[in-house]
Amino acid sequence: MRQTVLLGGFLCLYATAAEADQLTLKNGDRLTGTIVKSDAKTLLLKTDFAGDINLQWDAVTSIVSSQSLHLALKDGQTIVGTVTTTDSKFEVATKETGPVAAAKDAVVSVRNDAEQKAYDDQIDRLRHPHLTDFWSGLLDTGLSLTRGNSESVTYSLSGKAARVTDRDKISVYTTAVYANSTVNGLNSTTAHAIRGGVRGDLNVSEHLFVFGFTDFEYDKFQDLDLRNVVGGGLGYHVISTKATTFDLFAGGDYDQDYFGAIAATATTPAKAAVTRKNGEVDLGETFNAKINNRTTLTEQLSLFPNVSDTGSYRFQFDATAATKLKNWLSWQVTYSDRYLSDPLAGFKKNDVILSTGVRLTFGKGAF
Repeated sequence: MRQTVLLGGFLCLYATAAEADQLTLKNGDRLTGTIVKSDAKTLLLKTDFAGDINLQWDAVTSIVSSQSLHLALKDGQTIVGTVTTTDSKFEVATKETGPVAAAKDAVVSVRNDAEQKAYDDQIDRLRHPHLTDFWSGLLDTGLSLTRGNSESVTYSLSGKAARVTDRDKISVYTTAVYANSTVNGLNSTTAHAIRGGVRGDLNVSEHLFVFGFTDFEYDKFQDLDLRNVVGGGLGYHVISTKATTFDLFAGGDYDQDYFGAIAATATTPAKAAVTRKNGEVDLGETFNAKINNRTTLTEQLSLFPNVSDTGSYRFQFDATAATKLKNWLSWQVTYSDRYLSDPLAGFKKNDVILSTGVRLTFGKGAF
């Protein structure tokens, strides 16, 4: 009876080993489990008792698989079948052409059926993305308060979301700032501005792209009820790497400004509502750089010479430096400048926002 139990246990162990993939390492060790994937740097082996094991690809000298594996080669081919190793070469038993040999240094990736399906689905998604795919974004916020002899609150909020693929980019953005103070019982609002817009970029070649945008702006202290700008043009990717991007762009737009009426007071006369509608040239650049593993810098400058009222112009400049505290949390400093060469009488030309606070991020790829 005892011999029967031992024999049964031995047969179970043998059957389990026969159904598992087997790896041989340079030091002679042998491991069994399920090969999941390899990127020619590390190989992931799922085992019953040791869990997931990451092995150096260079340390693997032999593979004997019980399952079909997908081996992608340097020449672009992918061969599929069970794998054995002979004379330092992988022998793949394919269904279509029979045994095919592949040198180990020609293999760039290995995937089992499940990993290959996930990879194919991802490639298909990249080639034919839905509008809801690949969105990432950030939310910057800053708050300061004072209490005592004076009471004040200053709040800034900035958000951006972007959908980026190899072919196009859609950006949605907004910024708001509000400041209020009370001194000796007198309450006053010292800042109240909202800006936002949508922009789309479409690559027509490796370096050339076309773009279109619409911007909206409200600024109480320029007496600006609404500025709406619709435009587009051509751009050029001067630098495009994972760490740094630098683009130049040029085009045109149509700018509509609606300045509200101001009622007369004891010290100031009444001002009628003013509407301005102008054609503009749009010239600018954008720069994004990863300074190190934790800090990023983004910057954009746009100049808008007025072609309807020659000599007038405006420009926009935005720059943000952010240092990552966690993957989803950063500390940011933002500088934003809006300049109008011909504001309404009694108003200054420049409006500047300098804010600092936390940044929350979601998604990957854009920021």
